Amino acid sequence: MAQLRLTLLAMSLLILSPAMDGGGGGTVQAQIVPAVISFGDSTVDVGNNNYLPGAVFKANYVPYGVNFGSRPETLGFESYAPPYLSPQAKGDNLLLGANFASAASSYHDDTAAMYDAITLTQQLKYYKEYQSKLAALIGQKNATAILSDALYIVSTGTGDFIQNYYHNASLSSRYNVNSYCDLLISIFSGFANELYRLGARRIGVTSLPPLGCLPATIRLYGKGRSGCVERLNGDAETFNNKLNITVEALAKKHSDLKIAIFDIYTPLRNMSESPASQGFLEARKTCCQTGTRKTRVYLCNPATAGLCRNASDFVYFDGVHPSEAANLVIAESTISAGISLVT
Repeated sequence: MAQLRLTLLAMSLLILSPAMDGGGGGTVQAQIVPAVISFGDSTVDVGNNNYLPGAVFKANYVPYGVNFGSRPETLGFESYAPPYLSPQAKGDNLLLGANFASAASSYHDDTAAMYDAITLTQQLKYYKEYQSKLAALIGQKNATAILSDALYIVSTGTGDFIQNYYHNASLSSRYNVNSYCDLLISIFSGFANELYRLGARRIGVTSLPPLGCLPATIRLYGKGRSGCVERLNGDAETFNNKLNITVEALAKKHSDLKIAIFDIYTPLRNMSESPASQGFLEARKTCCQTGTRKTRVYLCNPATAGLCRNASDFVYFDGVHPSEAANLVIAESTISAGISLVT
């Protein structure tokens, strides 16, 4: 069963800690955080949706996973925490952390419910369950120590726009973009405060990407033009500006909380608009052939075997997800945010 490809957030973490000489000529990796705990959507879902029979969005088919070979060794881990819904999420694997993410989930629970994904509310319930399992495994004191030093990743929000707001007349009639962003930001703020209450002290959250530069949104909303849809990029900027203000407020409210934003908007927009400057050949076409139905326009079409010869030439692997090469570029640009969380 294919996993989702390595995401930009995981990659940004891979390059954070230096290798230490083990004294025997080899290199030993320092485990700089005891665990990584992930919430969100397909950008950090490592397979939870494969255990949801009704889930619309899955990546358990070729070509997803064909290039998945990276390991989080730079953080000192030999493997990733398995999907929380998988049979592997038990015993010593719980010590790695937990991954509750679900493709098509987002801040607004209604977005996830539309696609039978795990809502953010349910992901938080699973986290509380995980806390109990970890305490039963190693004792409450040890579990508390791990959870307070763990790195928490929140990577979501795109679906609230491209899978919901932009084609939900009822929703867009009740909220303009500004008020809708306020709604989503209030959900994030409440979520982050609850994580803090439950013991989290290191939280990294992603910005929205340039919504108008995704191949799927250009296809759906570009009106036949090939350039980025500026209206959609403006929506992402509105959300990101509010996210910045909220993260600053959370940091002031909780003096012992390390919280940072992984800005994926800026590097991904730069690659989308000037691919050659970053060594890419294509930013409009996708590496895999996407489908024609509304949901399949986002993902690779399982009915075709179409796949590019060299994925590293493409900014986007499918209609919404950057290629592994593009994720590496994004990762390099987020190093400073990552370092602030683990030092």
